[in-house]
Amino acid sequence: MTPTRKRRLTIALFILIGAGSATSLLLYALSDNLLYFQSPSDVAVNDIPEGKRFRLGGLVQPGSVNRDPDSLAVSFVVTDGQENITVTFEGILPDLFREGQGVIANGSMLASGQFAAREVLAKHDENYMPPEIADALERAGHPTSGGTN
Repeated sequence: MTPTRKRRLTIALFILIGAGSATSLLLYALSDNLLYFQSPSDVAVNDIPEGKRFRLGGLVQPGSVNRDPDSLAVSFVVTDGQENITVTFEGILPDLFREGQGVIANGSMLASGQFAAREVLAKHDENYMPPEIADALERAGHPTSGGTN
């Protein structure tokens, strides 16, 4: 092998090692920031540790919304037709938030078994439902009213 080829091979190896290291670091850094979707049935089956952030999705159970008149605190129940989880949230809810509608809450479980939401996202169109929620509701035997667009 000529010295020029050795130098090119060495440079190519350093580039590959550098690109691989950068990719590994990027994936490691992003792994803590990924929020995985869970339905109430998934939460009941899986042992999700307290404080681990994830997305909880389902329908807001009719008659379950309780608002604190002195603050922005609200609690409601998210259901997928089989399991229910009480969600607590302090803040302004989206305009489209209502009972019986699809919702996704970002947050974590508390020791009491309630879900502490940091953000609540409501279904934004009468015909749209996130595919994850539609699949979870169908698995639970609950009919979906909208398509998955």
